[in-house]
Amino acid sequence: MQTNLRGRDLISLQEWTKEEVDTVLDVAFELKRQRALRIGHPLLRDKVLAMLFFYSSTRTRASFEAGMAQLGGHAQFIESRTTQIAHGDTAREIGEILGRYNDGIAIRNVDWGVGNRYIREVAEASRVPVLNMQCDLFHPHQSLADLMTILEKKGDARGRTIAISWAYAASYQKPISVPVDLSLLTTRYGMNVRLVHPPEFPLPVDVLEQARENARTSGGSFEVMDDFDAGMRGADVVYAKSWGALLTAKDETEGAEVAKRYTDWITDERRLALAAPDAIYMHPLPADRGIEVTDAVIDGPHSVVYDEAENRLHAQKAVMALTMG
Repeated sequence: MQTNLRGRDLISLQEWTKEEVDTVLDVAFELKRQRALRIGHPLLRDKVLAMLFFYSSTRTRASFEAGMAQLGGHAQFIESRTTQIAHGDTAREIGEILGRYNDGIAIRNVDWGVGNRYIREVAEASRVPVLNMQCDLFHPHQSLADLMTILEKKGDARGRTIAISWAYAASYQKPISVPVDLSLLTTRYGMNVRLVHPPEFPLPVDVLEQARENARTSGGSFEVMDDFDAGMRGADVVYAKSWGALLTAKDETEGAEVAKRYTDWITDERRLALAAPDAIYMHPLPADRGIEVTDAVIDGPHSVVYDEAENRLHAQKAVMALTMG
């Protein structure tokens, strides 16, 4: 366990050692146990977290706000369009000023080519930890919750097979940050990772290279596939969600048209039956029901989406307690 995480930014888990990630998981499980036993843990009493949103949220806002309250502190909701951020506050000004008002800054900005750079500019100017609530490239708190859930349901992750698959969705061109972050984290824990998607929906080359190197180091494996059924066969974990053709399409309209070629990429009972008999189905939510996944799967006995959503709370509390305490 590491005891030197106070003041650390969490923008990408790749920038944290595995031992540091293990520490977060250890603390998250302990805080979850304490909450189940009704044991209070006001570790951040009188601390304030600024939560800056450029992108709408349900689980992220609710879990960070609840987490700060349970840790004895306060979460300050700031929406970019209803503040002066929309009228000229720069990233440096946000880092300098919110870093003086608050004890931590959490940011969600998924604008393609902008989000990660913005968060890093704020972090450079801030005197307090900056936490990535999701950007265009990474979603570290979601992947921490995902790994927590896998460990709870499957025990040791080493040697387990996870299918991280694209699925069709009609709602909008979703960010690539979930499959990116999950590919990078699960390969660090010795899992056999299958990244499954149509050719038009690749992840960045540097991400694939990092995932392969992570797998080599951990003793796992990393494979890119373009056959949904093949990717599902024998998988212990099925994590199928949509993401946009951000690397191949010139805009969202073109990306949506490309996606329509693959409307059959849905997680249904037939496909889930290809996975291991005790496979778990995961999704970060919200899902396009009847399009990304059938009700029979997401509401069925293999689904762990609500446990996964709950673990956002515990993982985030661990990060906040360790970095802001």
